[in-house]
Amino acid sequence: MLRERVEEALEGIRPALQADGGDVGLVDIDEAEGIVKVELQGACSGCPSAQITLVMGVERAIKEAVPEVKQVVSV
Repeated sequence: MLRERVEEALEGIRPALQADGGDVGLVDIDEAEGIVKVELQGACSGCPSAQITLVMGVERAIKEAVPEVKQVVSV
């Protein structure tokens, strides 16, 4: 199932985010469009580097684990 694979990818990156006082939560998946919506939490929610974290960390980890995902957006 797509949701389980995305959750596994998030679990893989979560320790790095938590080490900096942040976290990430899965909000929704649009399977037809291949879009995953996540929420950066804790210190990540207001961090100036949040967009870099989203693209270079979260999106990359999800796309590597779940190639059918086309985009990851923060909500």
